[in-house]
Amino acid sequence: MNKDYMPTVELPEDEISLKDLILKMKEWWRFLLSKWVIILIAGIIGGGLGLTYAWLKKPVYKAQLSFALQDEKAGGGLSSAMGLASQFGIDLGGGGAGGEFSGDNLLELMKSRSMVEKALLTADTINGKRETLAEFYINFNKLREGWKGKPELENIHFLPGADRSKFTLKQDSILGVFHKALITNNLTVDKVDKKLSIISLSVSSTNELFSKYFAEVLAKVVSDFYVQTKTEKAVKNVAILQRQTDSVRRALNAAISGVALSVDVNPNPNPLLQTLRVPSQKKTVDVTANSAILSELVKNLEMAKMSLLQETPLIQVIDRPILPLEKNKLSRAISLIVGGIIAAILIIIIISLRAIYKDILSDE
Repeated sequence: MNKDYMPTVELPEDEISLKDLILKMKEWWRFLLSKWVIILIAGIIGGGLGLTYAWLKKPVYKAQLSFALQDEKAGGGLSSAMGLASQFGIDLGGGGAGGEFSGDNLLELMKSRSMVEKALLTADTINGKRETLAEFYINFNKLREGWKGKPELENIHFLPGADRSKFTLKQDSILGVFHKALITNNLTVDKVDKKLSIISLSVSSTNELFSKYFAEVLAKVVSDFYVQTKTEKAVKNVAILQRQTDSVRRALNAAISGVALSVDVNPNPNPLLQTLRVPSQKKTVDVTANSAILSELVKNLEMAKMSLLQETPLIQVIDRPILPLEKNKLSRAISLIVGGIIAAILIIIIISLRAIYKDILSDE
């Protein structure tokens, strides 16, 4: 056997060697260089479009509000007192209603439709004019311009103090669209740290005043709703005990007045006529009974007030949005460069695909 013999392997026609690939790339590069004028013109046009977009793009104003939530349950001596009261059938409201809105659920509550709608329908004085945030949202987004010629839309208004229960289906639909747009594009709610109870609420929009007012109003609406829900049961208990206490106090005052009146009628009763003492003694019994009842009711009322105070969550605003707000404006230089690069890449792809297509047609 000849040792100098080297077997050769023929490559299939559809396979391409590294050398051929390099040659093809050089050929492709020379082809693109021959089209540099077209690529340059496309880059200039793309850069111009990017610059125009940055020029026309409105700045976005970001309002950020943060608050801390402190929600402590009744404990210690108060829990013992409440337990003792419950043995006598007295409920002082220590159950902590509203726990379903604790933790991360509060974040979702702030993005719920009912809370966003309440905020939008809240009236405030903006630029010297009192109007709802929904009406202000329509005005600065110039939505009425697109509603012209549509009678079912152009006459729709969200006036201050309007009865929500009397809104039309079209008004409900518009509020639903506003809610979806706001939570998708404008509203962000999150915890500053998962281990902390500090919540950050951020509103971004093209109108500085709307961002500020909507962030503040939404925080207040949610805060009021949360406190009301957490303390609803305790507030009812305090109201019931207060009415009972006032009723017994009036009865006690009437009994005391009755004793004094009986004594005034018979200042020196005959000791032999015991019947003359009966009215005074009855009133004295009423005074004693009502005094004992009133004493217990006052104790229970004070414990109920302590329970209400303990059940009321503390929502403390840490940072409020202050004008002027943070403004995010698209950089014109970056828009010019990015627009030019994107346009150049697109024209390169188009030129390359056309060349490949002509190549295929010529082979056929």
